[in-house]
Amino acid sequence: MLQKKTTKEILEENLSRKVSSGMSSLKIWLHNIRSLHNTGSVFRSCDAFGAGEIFLSGYTPVPPRPEITKTALGAEEFVRWRYVENPIKEIEQLKQNGYTVAGIEQSFNSLLLNQFLPKPEQKLCLILGNEVTGIDEEILPHLDLCLEIPQFGKKHSLNVSVTAGIVLYHFMKAFEGC
Repeated sequence: MLQKKTTKEILEENLSRKVSSGMSSLKIWLHNIRSLHNTGSVFRSCDAFGAGEIFLSGYTPVPPRPEITKTALGAEEFVRWRYVENPIKEIEQLKQNGYTVAGIEQSFNSLLLNQFLPKPEQKLCLILGNEVTGIDEEILPHLDLCLEIPQFGKKHSLNVSVTAGIVLYHFMKAFEGC
């Protein structure tokens, strides 16, 4: 017979797992995200998958905000985050520190996400852009690459928080060999 775990049992199990160094160094960057709920949802996913840090820039909302907490369920208190004033300068700093900076964007040169496997020691920063317009044109030339989620339907995009969850799961599998 199937039986659900209690919240306490789930927490104990989660805390007993070890996050890979690849995931703990992974940075998720939200640039010009309109929705406080999308921002909160990404915080929650980053907590669940063990991402190391979230960068927020442009007009992306920042905690504390009740709307962020509502979807984050308080994850914004456990995931490191910071606001980035100058995205181009930050990208260059990340690269100097050995990071590969990838946009999650549909471009002519995108690699399909399922075809991109990072090296175990590779440090990554993944930028997700606006819900409608994607990553700003002035940021694109500074990226090392773009990754794209393969899709088969008539609609050509996914919600940014759904995209973040898919991408985080992909990298957790890649780094941890699940």
